[in-house]
Formats: sequence, structure tokens, C-alpha cells
Amino acid sequence: MTKKKSARRTGSFKPQEETHQSKRDRHSDERLPQNTTHSDRHIEPAQEQEEADFIYGKHAALEFIHSGDPRTVNKIFLQKGLRGEIATEAHHFAETQKLVLQEVPKAKLDQLTADANHQGILLTLSPYQYHTIQELLDKAAEANEEPLLLILDNLNDPHNLGSILRTADAIGAHGVIIPKRRAVGITGVVAKTAAGALEHVLVSRVTNLAATIDELKEKGVWIFGTAMSGEDYRQWNSRGPIALVIGNEGKGISTLVAKKVDGMVTIPMIGHVQSLNASVATSILLYHIFDQRHPLEP
Repeated sequence: MTKKKSARRTGSFKPQEETHQSKRDRHSDERLPQNTTHSDRHIEPAQEQEEADFIYGKHAALEFIHSGDPRTVNKIFLQKGLRGEIATEAHHFAETQKLVLQEVPKAKLDQLTADANHQGILLTLSPYQYHTIQELLDKAAEANEEPLLLILDNLNDPHNLGSILRTADAIGAHGVIIPKRRAVGITGVVAKTAAGALEHVLVSRVTNLAATIDELKEKGVWIFGTAMSGEDYRQWNSRGPIALVIGNEGKGISTLVAKKVDGMVTIPMIGHVQSLNASVATSILLYHIFDQRHPLEP
């Protein structure tokens, strides 16, 4: 039976045919290892303590201070006797932002960072304030544009997420949607890699990606995923309200999410390596959408 199109979704795309699935299949969280055109197969699930919202190390702290990251610093811990650029910048930042700067023994910083290479400085941060799905859609409406969203299906690498956020900002995406469980959230590493993009790209964190996709469809958004057997992205009509699903590094899009998409696209490759890094694959597809939304003047 062919899936019925929502009256509020525009475009000429013909949804893929659905088949009846068993109850076990419908509620399965199995993944489709073949349904991916990107791979980071050596990435382990994110278990960093970055979710505790702190940043340490001279380079990371300096980058954060100058990054425009939307999270705020609650407190600065500086090693007693520390001199040089980082100490000067930390004191200046604390003074201008009216922050507490506490000079502590090295042993205290060792304890706070679990003996990591803190280099004498640690910033404690307020948690990132996630946005609602409606706020993402409202951002598109305010710009008088059709929504362009990314749905990240359980990405684990904070560097991938940060790079994707950076590209999303570059091409004018209206938001990124991530799941609450089994996926990296907005961390210090993500913020650092995003290089200021978090100030401009809204991120929503949801409990159930499949339910969120249903919600987006009801609001007129077409959902596309990536698959080895999908349509060549160069022939993909990506105009209209779009949400692009990018799967887990190495495992691809989950079976349940894959059943929800309107269509799959693929990035053809003729070399020996038949997979791309998740952020690289995302960049290629996002710039295809950008080309169609912002064509060169004749």
C-alpha cells in the first residue's frame, strides 16, 4: 500500500512503498549496516565527562573564551602561580564578564579533572539550552524560508557533531535534531569543533526520533535518509521543506527510523573506499541542497 501524502507537504516526490511488518520489526531498534554512505567504524560510543559541562586545558579554554559559544561560564579555576597568556586572558575574561575566578592548588585541578592534562585551567559551564522542534520551524518561518533540518540518528563522535553544526550554519540550515539517549549531546568538544556555529544553529534534543519524524511530516516536512541503494543525490530534488537523516557512524540509520523516511539518497563512489566520514557525507548532501535553494544567477 502506498503511503498517503500529507496535504501540507509540497513537492513532487513520490513516497516509497511501505510493507506490512511484524510487531517485533515495528518496535525493533536494529540498525541497517548497509544503509549508510558514510562510516567512522572505529568510533566508540561517547562516554566522555564533557556532559558535566566543563572545559580544561590552555588551548581549549582560550578557544572557548573567544568562540562565541552560547553557554555561559559559571566559574574559572586557575592554578596558583600560573603565568602567561592563559592567566592574563582568564583574569581579563573574569573581570569583563563579572565571573568568579578562584586560584587553587594543582592537586585541586587534578581532582576536578580526574588527573587529566588540565594545564592549570578549568572552566565550569552552564548546560546548553536545547530548543523545541517548533522553535526550529519558527526560525525558518521568520526568515520566510522552507524548513531545512538535520536529524542525527545516534551519532557518537563529538567531532562529527561539531563539524556538522559548522556546515549546517554555513549553508543556512534552521536546526539540528538529536536523540537524548545513546548519542553525543552538546559538549565542550562539540562546541570547540563547531567553532562558534552553536551561536547560530538551533539544536533540539528529543526522546523519540521516530515520533519526531511523524510530527515533522504532520507539519509538512519531507524526510530523507542515506542508503547505499538510494537515489543518486545528484538527481535528488531537494527543494521544499526538508529534513535529512544522517545515521550512526558505521551502523547507519536505525531500522525504525529508516521505515519512516520518504526516500533514500546515496553518494556514488568509484574509489576503493566505499564509505565517507559522517560529517563529510553530510557536507556533500547539504551543499547539494544549498545549490538547489541558491542557484547561480543566469
